[in-house]
Amino acid sequence: MQIEKKLFIKRRQELMAQMEPDSIAVLSAARPRLRNGDADYTYRQNSDFYYLTGFAEPEAILVLVPGREQGESILFCQEKDELKELWNGKLLGPEAAIDTLGMDDSFPIDDVDDILPGLIEGRERVYSPMGKDEQFDHQLMEWVRVIRSKVRSGAHPPGEFLVLDHILHEMRLIKSKAELSLMKKSAQIAVAAHKRAMHACRPGMQEYELEAEYLYEFARSGCLAPAYSSIVAGGPNACILHYTTNDQPLNDGELVLIDAGCEYEYYASDITRTFPVNGKFTAEQKALYDIVLDAQLEAIKVIKPGGHWDDAHNRTVEVITEGLLELGLLKGKLKDLIAEGAYKDFYMHRAGHWLGMDVHDVGDYKIEGKWRLLEPGMVMTVEPGIYVSERNSSVAEKWRGIGIRIEDDVAVSKKGNEVLTKGLPKTTAEIESFMAA
Repeated sequence: MQIEKKLFIKRRQELMAQMEPDSIAVLSAARPRLRNGDADYTYRQNSDFYYLTGFAEPEAILVLVPGREQGESILFCQEKDELKELWNGKLLGPEAAIDTLGMDDSFPIDDVDDILPGLIEGRERVYSPMGKDEQFDHQLMEWVRVIRSKVRSGAHPPGEFLVLDHILHEMRLIKSKAELSLMKKSAQIAVAAHKRAMHACRPGMQEYELEAEYLYEFARSGCLAPAYSSIVAGGPNACILHYTTNDQPLNDGELVLIDAGCEYEYYASDITRTFPVNGKFTAEQKALYDIVLDAQLEAIKVIKPGGHWDDAHNRTVEVITEGLLELGLLKGKLKDLIAEGAYKDFYMHRAGHWLGMDVHDVGDYKIEGKWRLLEPGMVMTVEPGIYVSERNSSVAEKWRGIGIRIEDDVAVSKKGNEVLTKGLPKTTAEIESFMAA
């Protein structure tokens, strides 16, 4: 666990300070997910739960009770069990959870039905991540039902249920120094992995062979999994935005687009690079690539405290539309083409998203209907692209089947921004030189 215990304690205290009076928060750990037969997917803790606890085991519940004299942070978790540990690994256990995780109190998860209704009773409001886990929602209502069944005996059930997400996700949106340090580490591992793949690329390889190159670099650097299902898209496959089949040959004269990031200590990186399979851009590939690169660099320039979230996207639209107009792929007046959204035939997604514990991280993009202002500690991707479909009969054949996206991870700093994924070849000259070596 790279983040110190005191930071998890601080997060729980900050969350409780923002909760309404006479309230309680109840969160559940992620459930194991069945892969096939009797085999589960590798367990990954719920990001909200881990953010508040640093606890990576399943079958656990966190309860936050502001103002409770006997302790405000309470964890229910699995007891130590030699047989379970023989099959699945060591368990922390309730006793060790108090010291290791900084909890005020801890109980066996098997006792939750007996204890939790008593913690909820007398509280006016219950916070929970409603709507994300139907089984847990039902379980929470059962605990409340137990309290309601005792109303005639003087029990006082809660009268209001609140979604925890807004408060908690606004906290997660602003990264601490410790979090930024982990994100830089994740980013630099991903940079090394992309370099490895770029250097290994040869005509005739399969997309999955190139995927194996960066997955190896992830694993050898301590990232046990990619941050998301990654993309290795050769030639026209790059025009499929969420292509993940990764099983086609890489052909001489075509580009390959790799969109891949790793997860390091629960923090994600997200990088996309597009480069020629044979190490040399054609004239058409270079022309489109340079437009995308100009758009990305211009977008990064406008990222700073006090700027709007939408500024970077708007800048990419301006640069890409102007570039397509100059190449003749669009016809008309620049302002009209932007207003009409004509660029969307070639650039149909937004320029980025929040990045953090989740690759598409939490946090509102708008506040009261307006694009929010950027603040230090926010981290985002910047990923413009141009995609010329093979079926686009409105352009000359020489342009068709070319898909390009360039993506980096950018943190908002007090003085402007910092590109976390720096050091990876990005200009056509840099890419060709690196691949030639």
